[in-house]
Amino acid sequence: MRFPLITRSAKLRSHLSRASGKLPLFLGEPIRLSVRPHLTVARGKLHSRSGKGTPVSAASFLLGRRMILDAELLDTPPEFRRILLHELFHFVWRRLGNQTRGDYHLLLVAERMVRARGELGWSAEWRKDALDVRDQESKSRRWRQYVCESFCDTAAWYFGTGHSEHTLAPRHRARRKRFFDCLLQMGPLRI
Repeated sequence: MRFPLITRSAKLRSHLSRASGKLPLFLGEPIRLSVRPHLTVARGKLHSRSGKGTPVSAASFLLGRRMILDAELLDTPPEFRRILLHELFHFVWRRLGNQTRGDYHLLLVAERMVRARGELGWSAEWRKDALDVRDQESKSRRWRQYVCESFCDTAAWYFGTGHSEHTLAPRHRARRKRFFDCLLQMGPLRI
């Protein structure tokens, strides 16, 4: 399937149609997509219009095969696509397999060894900035979350366009591009 997202909303289907260009094939059951206004997270729960918690652009529920985007994204198609791709690749990350996830982990370890600064999205960058050496060595939860967010931000960059949040140096971007080039040569992505 080209774009594995389904929705009941005709307006949202129109946005999906425009956002689905130049993507690989995906294998897996569809993911239900919806939008809600003013998304926030408080105490580990997603809220809409509650006024409490930290604002977020989207949330994915991997086991339930659902994705919820903030309605404001519909006003900015490039940002809609970027966030949508980031969230979609959370589903890909879950199905990658240990070897491929390990390869991406090693790519990030190599970047840290040369003190690479920046990232390809804010979601990964703030997590990267919060890490210390012990996180990487012990593969702590903070490290694993960073690796996953970096993978998803990198996927959104790879399939998307430029953005001010892309602060990683070109030589490191080139390595990540090669990783995704190889990943896509392996066939359709499982979600």
